[in-house]
Amino acid sequence: MNVLDVHRHSSQFITFSNELMATRVGVSITAAMISVQFLEVGLNTLVKSANTNGMSNYVFILYSNLLALFFLLPSTFFFYRNAPPPPPIPTSVLSRILLLSCLSTTVQTLMYTGIGYSSPTLASAMVDLIPAFTFIIAIFSRMENLNMKRHSSYAKIIGTVVSIAGALIVTLYKGMPITLSGTSGSLPNKIGTNYLSAEANSNWILGGFLLATASFCLSILFVVQTWIIKDYPEEFVVTTTACGFVVVLSAIVALFAEHNKKAWILKPDMELVSIFYSAIFVVSIRSVVTTWACRKKGPVYVAMFNPLAMVVAIAMGITFLGDTLYLGSVIGAVAIAIGFYSVMWAMAQEENMVKNNEFVPSSTAPLLPKKSTDCT
Repeated sequence: MNVLDVHRHSSQFITFSNELMATRVGVSITAAMISVQFLEVGLNTLVKSANTNGMSNYVFILYSNLLALFFLLPSTFFFYRNAPPPPPIPTSVLSRILLLSCLSTTVQTLMYTGIGYSSPTLASAMVDLIPAFTFIIAIFSRMENLNMKRHSSYAKIIGTVVSIAGALIVTLYKGMPITLSGTSGSLPNKIGTNYLSAEANSNWILGGFLLATASFCLSILFVVQTWIIKDYPEEFVVTTTACGFVVVLSAIVALFAEHNKKAWILKPDMELVSIFYSAIFVVSIRSVVTTWACRKKGPVYVAMFNPLAMVVAIAMGITFLGDTLYLGSVIGAVAIAIGFYSVMWAMAQEENMVKNNEFVPSSTAPLLPKKSTDCT
């Protein structure tokens, strides 16, 4: 075997090792993101149950983020105990983290209030809009190109429209009930008819609007989160700092919005369980995982797992809350899933074309202009 053969085999081994490592990382991220969907749906179910018992969303957000901060601070310390200390946070990155915290506070407030007016099932259906919203934001920010000569571009457009139409169907059309329930956790319905009362119907529409707005803000949050973590790749530091800002912001909101003094007193019931669950599993673990996934794969990849939450939410809502499953929810969820996976198929086609060096899309460029002073 000559020197050229040795070099060739060495290059092949290195390439194989890199591909194997990338595959393992990809599997790890996928497994982590699937777990995150289960955690989020579990929280939505707990929040709905606690809201039924009179829990204040504003107090819940404050306490859960405050408890999460006490969990993240020692976790960050132990993470860097045997690792090089993180570099100081540049001012430009710190300002973006503050923006991220404002978006996070807004998303949590709108999401939990919307769940209180509707159900975890509707919440999981509306967050399926996040991929479509992310795609639209990417178009306006020139992260994605539309080439009307390619089938993938048509699939992106059609998929986005179908996803939005599906969300409107879930929100505005109920149809006949597929399952009936008389528990307090479900929306009131008239047995023997296909129509809800006017009050319940208006609450459902209001809840859908709040959830759709929260989904749009969450799409922006993913983009900002990726912008931050690409320039400052320290997941624990970013998550802990953002959580600290959210505590301050949510405290201000709660002090102005919640006037019931009894709401600030925690009781050993579902409210306390929800706060501990949210702080440890959602605010802390989910935030670190999604930040890591944004750094590795980007915001659209993080958004692509939301359709899984719909299936989990329907099962958990019917099983634990006694939610009524309506025909409109099924039709809308199917439309959302079809539209979403149309966009994902188009992105997969473009990735294959990039690997074959057929073209280089604009999404390979940085999300936003990068300042040279960010990391020194």
